[in-house]
Amino acid sequence: MPHARISSGLLAALLAAAGGSALAAPGGGPDVSRHQPQIDKIVAEISPKRIETYIHKLVGFETRHTMSDTTSDTRGIGAARRWIKSELERCGAGTRLQVAFDSHIAPVSARISRPTEIVNVVATLPGTQDASKDRMYVVSGHYDSRNSDVMDAEGKAPGANDDASGTAAVMEMACVMAKHNFDATIVFMTVAAEEQGLLGATHWAEQARQNNLNIAGMFTNDIIGSSRGDDGRVDDKQVRLFAEALPATKENNDVNRMLLQTGGENDSISRQLARHVKEQGERYVKGFKVNVIQRRDRYLRGGDHMPFLERGFAALRFTEPNENFDHQHQNLRTENGKVYGDLPEFDDFNYIAKVARVNAAALASLALAPASPREVKLRTDKLENDSTLVWTPNAEPDVAGYRIVWRETTAPGWQGSLFVGNVTEATVKLSKDNYFFGVQAVDKDGNVSPATYPSPKR
Repeated sequence: MPHARISSGLLAALLAAAGGSALAAPGGGPDVSRHQPQIDKIVAEISPKRIETYIHKLVGFETRHTMSDTTSDTRGIGAARRWIKSELERCGAGTRLQVAFDSHIAPVSARISRPTEIVNVVATLPGTQDASKDRMYVVSGHYDSRNSDVMDAEGKAPGANDDASGTAAVMEMACVMAKHNFDATIVFMTVAAEEQGLLGATHWAEQARQNNLNIAGMFTNDIIGSSRGDDGRVDDKQVRLFAEALPATKENNDVNRMLLQTGGENDSISRQLARHVKEQGERYVKGFKVNVIQRRDRYLRGGDHMPFLERGFAALRFTEPNENFDHQHQNLRTENGKVYGDLPEFDDFNYIAKVARVNAAALASLALAPASPREVKLRTDKLENDSTLVWTPNAEPDVAGYRIVWRETTAPGWQGSLFVGNVTEATVKLSKDNYFFGVQAVDKDGNVSPATYPSPKR
């Protein structure tokens, strides 16, 4: 088995060159810090104007409540989903984008008063590399809306921010990215019945689990429309990215038990995905911060990423920095001079475009990169201050090698890295007691996978 051993002198030199904390970029491997021209092109093409047009069209259906009219061509959720599908088919014409409805009948429940057809609009861009095309990345927004009464299917519910903003971002990404090729598959999904209990996302996630789909990462964009908070503060330079550590289950599975035993609660697959999204998003969208919030969602609240988390997939939620609840789940009205309701005049279309660019950059980098290494282990068969990691080689033909990353136990993000070559074992002169480690796969173009946290190898 190929084995790289990294001397303490080399590590010291790398850390010194990086100021002791920044990610080191040693020679001998692909340049992982350079911009990929394809991703720059995608990010540049994301259009605030098109996003604005999409949002106004969605608001124009008056209500997109899950139990609203399905037969009208101008009003209700049926008209909305048919328009979304036709628009994705229009912009995807001549590309490999495959657009389809995904539907099921939801029975009567707490927020469904009669059996109701729930219809997701799913646009799939198949991967082009044989070794990667079964690996999938999913991005979603929910196109249903509501007003003050969650059961009111007739009253106006424009839903410009919640969640026409996320729906428009997903549509814009699909239309722009459909013109490009990626090794892995990307699924752009606008889902229904989020407001009635995450029903559309739950159905799709459950089907993915039953069919053993390889969902390597999922993002939902929900309430990404406004840069102005309820106190008037304007913050258009960051987005919140919610990332779960360990799930709140009655019993831990073997993976989560291992994370607890080794202090790796901050190294769940969703946290690893969040680190990657932050790094790539901030690389390609200059001056914009991806603020990773170490919670599954806002305090005791939820979204369409949660059905994916509950089925063992890595999943994240994007949300604006400061919500304004006067413009969420509110009947349209004016009281004491204050306007209530989720109207498009309270959206910031340039801000939505920035969030969409972060999504697109992260999705593109994931779908161009190799898969995260498998079966990564940290040797514990003898007492020593060195740390030896082993892993299974990737199947992709363009893998150039692997990179070990590390951070101190109190650090949220990776602080150091080292390309170790196309090997399956490497030793670094750092103590496993004092650092957390991960292993990333790197292809010949410098595309890097999210890190895999090692389990103990006894």
